[in-house]
Order: sequence, then C-alpha cells, then structure tokens
Amino acid sequence: MSNIPASRQHDILTLIRQEGSVTVSLLAEQFSVSELTIRRDLDHLAKKGLVERTHGGATARRNLPVEPDYLQKASEYPQEKAAIAETVASFVEEGDTLYINSGSTTFEVIRAVASLEKRVTIVTNNIDAVYLCKESEHIRLILAGGIYRNRSHSVSGSLSSLIVSQIHANKAIIGVDGFSPSAGLTTPILEEAETTRAMIEHTVGKVFVVAASNKIGVVSNFKTVSLDQVDALVTDGKGAEIVQQMEIPESLEIIVATNTRSAV
Repeated sequence: MSNIPASRQHDILTLIRQEGSVTVSLLAEQFSVSELTIRRDLDHLAKKGLVERTHGGATARRNLPVEPDYLQKASEYPQEKAAIAETVASFVEEGDTLYINSGSTTFEVIRAVASLEKRVTIVTNNIDAVYLCKESEHIRLILAGGIYRNRSHSVSGSLSSLIVSQIHANKAIIGVDGFSPSAGLTTPILEEAETTRAMIEHTVGKVFVVAASNKIGVVSNFKTVSLDQVDALVTDGKGAEIVQQMEIPESLEIIVATNTRSAV
C-alpha cells in the first residue's frame, strides 16, 4: 500500500468503510508507518468529516441526508425506544416543566411520562402528544405552534421557536436523527433544528438526549447543538458501547436503558 499521505489516507478511508471501525495499531502495522502518522491521518479525515475518531482509532461516519418517513422510524427498534423512554421518565419529578421535541423515540417518552401520573407540564412540537395526553388530567400540555409536517408528525419553524422562547423548562428530553462527537446533534430538516435548539437554549436544568444505537455516529444536514450543550445521553446497551469508544465531552453522562431487549 502507498505511503504517500493522500493515497494512504484514501486507502485508510476505504478500509474504514469496509470494516466499520479500525484501530491505530492495526493501521500502523498494515501501512508500515508509525502510530503518530496514522493518528495524523485519522485526524485529517475527521476534520474533513469523513470519519469519527475514537480513543484508539476511528469509525465510519454514517450520513442521513433525507428524513425517513415517521411510520418507518416508528417501526425501528421499538423495544429499545420503549426502554429508553421508561428510563428517562424515571428522572421526571412532580411539578416539572419539560421540553420534549418531535420524533418516534420522544413519542414513547411522552407516553411513559403520561403513565407516571405526576403533575407535569409538557411543551412539545410533537402533534401526537394530543392523542397520548387527551385523557390525562395531570398533564398540562402546551403545543408549540408552527408549520405542520406530516412526515414527522410535528410543527416547527420560527413560530414554534417564538413560543418556546417564552418558556423556561427545567428539563429537556430531546430526540435526534444523528448523534456525533464532531457534528453534535443533527437533523435533515432546518426548521426542526431551529425549534429543538430553542428548546435546549431555554432549558434551565438537565438536557437529556434519547437515542437508540442506530442514531449513534450518524450525521445529518443541519446541526442543532454541540454535545457540550447536552448533559446526558440515554441509549441502549449497544449504543453505550459505541459511544464509550468515542471522544465525547467528559461531562456527558451515559445512561443505559438496562431493560432493553433486542427487537424482533
């Protein structure tokens, strides 16, 4: 294999895409160069947004340029999402005001919070929250206005952000399309990024991200916030294993939904 830097980096990228992940020591041996040289190569590829750096190497970066249909998303990892929802709901306290954004995982979060029978206020752009909370006398539901998007079952945009800007929640529970150390939280829809960013910026307490393993290492078109604006990630066991290999902020807590079962 070539030891010309550009050619070697191309070969490294090809290998990462084939294998999914690589280690510095393995690449150094394979390309007959020092580990320092390989680290520089991986740093270069990471800066170009082609890979995600890990503690001992790198993983392939997965892209999500087009928003999946809501029903398609809802059918994926249902048991993992339910377990994640139950886990994050255990942190909800009587009297909380919660920001919860749109998504199939946060739909399960709203369901789990409603079942707690605690008096809480939910501020959301998830239209399906009406169905989940319509019989709940203990839930005060505030819907953020905006333009309705059937593909995500949500409203978003400048009107949503305007409403959100008038409320200060003490917890935010945020679903994502992509979770990446280098790119942060991302989504394929600009308006969704704006609304979710406003929720996070107007939270005076903890910000929880809820994401199954299929969202870890994914990068989409529009950035919501960096990971240093997130307090905790609630994920399944596989997701936790992936994240623990990544270079994430030390302050970011990883919470594993331990009752997760593999979807069938």
